[in-house]
Amino acid sequence: MTDNNELELDPGATPHDLLNLATEWLQYSKGMTELLAELVHESDTVNPQQMAMGLEAVGKMTGTGLQCVSAAHARMQWAEAKARKELKLV
Repeated sequence: MTDNNELELDPGATPHDLLNLATEWLQYSKGMTELLAELVHESDTVNPQQMAMGLEAVGKMTGTGLQCVSAAHARMQWAEAKARKELKLV
């Protein structure tokens, strides 16, 4: 992770790789959300600090997944633009 808490993505990663990574992070986020919901449903009292930390983790995991999706989209668009340019040159 960099100073701004973003995942440093492999410059050689394909869009497919990035989408797989996004799916993984979003599954982590979903699991944590379900765990927090279960905690709230089953607990008489909820520790606000622990809940806040859990929700922050969900936000970071979701943000990382979105970062991967955005990078995959950008790389697909770049490849498409490059292919169109090469077709015009041929």
